[in-house]
Amino acid sequence: MSFTKRTLFLIGLLCVAIGVTCLLLVHFHSKPLSYSASSASNLSIVPLAQGTSTSPVLSTPSVPLQFEVVTSQAAQEKGLGGRAVISDNYAMLFVFPQDGTYSFWMKGMLVPIDMVWVSDNGSIIAINPSVSPATYPASFSPPQPVRYVLETRAGFAQEKGWVVGTQIPLPSPYATSLPDEK
Repeated sequence: MSFTKRTLFLIGLLCVAIGVTCLLLVHFHSKPLSYSASSASNLSIVPLAQGTSTSPVLSTPSVPLQFEVVTSQAAQEKGLGGRAVISDNYAMLFVFPQDGTYSFWMKGMLVPIDMVWVSDNGSIIAINPSVSPATYPASFSPPQPVRYVLETRAGFAQEKGWVVGTQIPLPSPYATSLPDEK
């Protein structure tokens, strides 16, 4: 094979590899619902048009956040494992059927994350910031039972000023109203 033909062949292979990689990324990061609202008290589910797919979006005035809701045991076991990049305003919301002291580990993780432990009313119970993949096989648990866990890129919670007690707006299927303060 001549130098020119070999070069064109290699460029063609590279283009095919890039195309397949892009298709796989789109396929594995597609989500069927979109959550959107302008405030935490007005969250709702908005179905997408047939044939479209995007990550669910939770929007609040102060924290626009795209997230993926995981409720199945298989999805919860995988979590964000295997992902080399976690977008700036992206999170995975783990939804459990009842409050508990669920344990998380960094098995299969490629990047550090923040683990945000959230009560059934959306209040932050604890934050494990910038947990490194190197911590595996150690596990992390909340100091008290929680209903939700939010995983974000490392440093997200600190950048948003989240601390214990901060209210995280949850989508309406999961949000619980707080009692009126007297």
